[in-house]
Amino acid sequence: MSKFFSSDNSNVTIGVAVGVGVVAAVTAGYLYKKKLDNSPPKRWRRVGELSDLIVYPIKSCGPVRANKVECNILGIEADHLRDRVFMIITPEGQFITGRSHPKCVQIQPRFYGDKMILSAPGMLDIEVDMKRLYEQKPIRTLCWGQPVDTVECGEEVARWISRFLVSEDIGMRLVFYPGALPTRDVREKNRIFKDLTKIDSGALHDATSYMMMNEASVTELNTRLKDSVTPLQFRPNFLVKGPTTAFEEDNWKWVKIGNDVVFRNVKLCGRCIFTNIHPETGLRNPEQQPLKTLKSYRMVPNAGDSPILGIHLGVRVPGKISLGDAVYVGEN
Repeated sequence: MSKFFSSDNSNVTIGVAVGVGVVAAVTAGYLYKKKLDNSPPKRWRRVGELSDLIVYPIKSCGPVRANKVECNILGIEADHLRDRVFMIITPEGQFITGRSHPKCVQIQPRFYGDKMILSAPGMLDIEVDMKRLYEQKPIRTLCWGQPVDTVECGEEVARWISRFLVSEDIGMRLVFYPGALPTRDVREKNRIFKDLTKIDSGALHDATSYMMMNEASVTELNTRLKDSVTPLQFRPNFLVKGPTTAFEEDNWKWVKIGNDVVFRNVKLCGRCIFTNIHPETGLRNPEQQPLKTLKSYRMVPNAGDSPILGIHLGVRVPGKISLGDAVYVGEN
C-alpha cells in the first residue's frame, strides 16, 4: 500500500484519492439515507382509529379481544395475556397449525388471573396454571423448521387437546414460550424483505409479532365474494377503521397508534390456505374462498404464490395502546 501511494505515483495518488473520496461520499450518502429510512418520521397524518385489538395466545387457536395492551418487541402483552406464546406440537416437537388441523380455531382460551381456561365444542373446560409454566425445564421444539425452546404444559392438557383434534389420548401436546425476547432468526423465504429483522420475529409467530388490516380492504374483498368473510378470518392484531381506499395500507411505511407507539411496515402479509378456514366452525371452504379470489387480483412481486392482504409490522417505539386510539401514517 505504501508503494502504491508513493510520491512517484502522484497522479495515480490523486486519482485514487479522488476515487476514494467519491466512494466515501456515496457510502456516506447511502448510510445517511438508510438511517433516515429507519428513523420514524417527524410528521404524521391521521387515517383512522383502532377498531379491533385482537390477541391469539395459542398459535392457530381462538382470539381474545382486548381493550388495552402493551406493545413490546415480543408482541402484544397484557399481564398473562400474550400473543402467540403457546403452540400445539406433535410428540416429535414439530408445531402444527390450523392449516393441517382446522379444528384448532375452535379451541378458545380465556384468562382469569394467572389461569388460562381452554374451551372447545364437546369438551369440558380445562385449566392451565400459568405460574407453574415458568418453573418447568425447557425443551427444544420446532416452529417453521427453526429450533425454539419452550416448556410443556402437562399431560392433562396434552390429552385434552389430543382428544379434541385427533380423537386419541395421545398425539398432541401444548407448549409455552416463557422468554421475553425473540430468539428465532428471520425465515429464509423472508430475508428478501430488508426492513424485516430478527427482533420482529416475535415469540411463535409465522413472520412478525404484529399484523394490521384495513376494514376497507375486507369490505372491498367482500364485493367479490358470494359468501362474505369477516376480518377475523385473516387473524389480524390491529384492525383500522377510517381509510376509504382499499389496500392503501400496502404503502404505509410507518404507522403510529395513539400518541407514542410506532411501528415499521416490514412486509406485506401473504395469504395461505388458512384463510379458507371459517374462524368459528373450523370448516374449510369447499370453493377455496376467499384465497381463490384474492389470487385473482392481489398478487405482487416477491410474494411467491401468496396473495396479499394486510401488513406485517415491527415495533420501533414500544408502549401502550387502547381500542379506539387514533391511527397515523408517517409523511416524508
